[in-house]
Amino acid sequence: MSGVEDFPGTWKPNQASTVPLFEQLRLHVIKLADSGALPPGTRLPAVRALAGLLDVAPHTVARAYKELEAAGVVATRGRNGTLVLPRDARSDALSVAAGQYAAAARAQGASFAEAVQLLAAAYDAE
Repeated sequence: MSGVEDFPGTWKPNQASTVPLFEQLRLHVIKLADSGALPPGTRLPAVRALAGLLDVAPHTVARAYKELEAAGVVATRGRNGTLVLPRDARSDALSVAAGQYAAAARAQGASFAEAVQLLAAAYDAE
């Protein structure tokens, strides 16, 4: 078996970590999607079901799913659940976000170096 049948498998978030539980889940899903262990089209467990499996609050899973959706890793399709998107969709979403950031930076008069520096600081902030 592979994919969602095994998800989350034996993986559990580290309750003692300083990394928030939702972030641990978000990073784990990205790792699995990038490795192909969760191929495009894979339906992830419902929020409450996954929360029960991981012994975390439903809000933790919901936030991870929301952030994964914002990053273009997954898409929520109502009753059809949350599906892993193809890598191309992620790249497209990131390209759109990058274009918006570049336009905002130019509109504020920031140089390319300033924009990159601000992006690097924001990327490392969390």
